[in-house]
Amino acid sequence: MTDERLSRRLSYLLRHVPGEMGVTLEPGGWAPVDAVLRHLHLSRERLERLVAADRKGRYTLQGDRIRANQGHTVPVDLRLPLTVPPERLYHGTHAGALAAIRAEGLRPMGRHHVHLSRDEATARKVGARRGQPVILTVQSGQMYRAGHSFYRSDNGVWLTDAVPPEYLVFPAGALP
Repeated sequence: MTDERLSRRLSYLLRHVPGEMGVTLEPGGWAPVDAVLRHLHLSRERLERLVAADRKGRYTLQGDRIRANQGHTVPVDLRLPLTVPPERLYHGTHAGALAAIRAEGLRPMGRHHVHLSRDEATARKVGARRGQPVILTVQSGQMYRAGHSFYRSDNGVWLTDAVPPEYLVFPAGALP
C-alpha cells in the first residue's frame, strides 16, 4: 500500500471508526500504537515515517499513543484548551455551498467542529478540494468577544462549534 493510501486509512480509522481496530479512543482522542500497528500490519518505523511526512500534520504520536489532531465523527474530547483566536480566520469552500452557508452559517457537518485556517492560502487549498475555491473571512475576534469558544489543534487548525452567518464576510461577487 502506498504511503498516501496508508495515511488516508490511518486517518479514517482514528477519526471515524476506531472500533474497527477494537479501540475506544482514550481521553484526548488517543489510540494505542500497538492496536494501530496490528490492524494496519505496519512496523513502528513506517508509522513514524508516515506521521513525520504528513504535510497536513494530521497526527500526533507520543510514546505508545497516537491521535488524529481533528476531524473526528466519533465522540471524543481532544482536551484542547480554549484559545483566544486572531481577529480574522478563514474558511475555504466552494460556490455550491454558499446558499446554505449564507442561510445557516458554517456548521461542523457531522464532525465535532468547524475547521478554520489562519491564512487565506491554507483556506484556498482546503476549498480547492471540491473545485474553484471561495474564501470566506470569519470575524473570529468578534465571535470570541460574543462568547463563542475557539480551540487550536496541534497542527494549527482553528476549531469552533459553528460560525453564525453574521460573523462571515463573503468575497465580492460571491453568489448566491
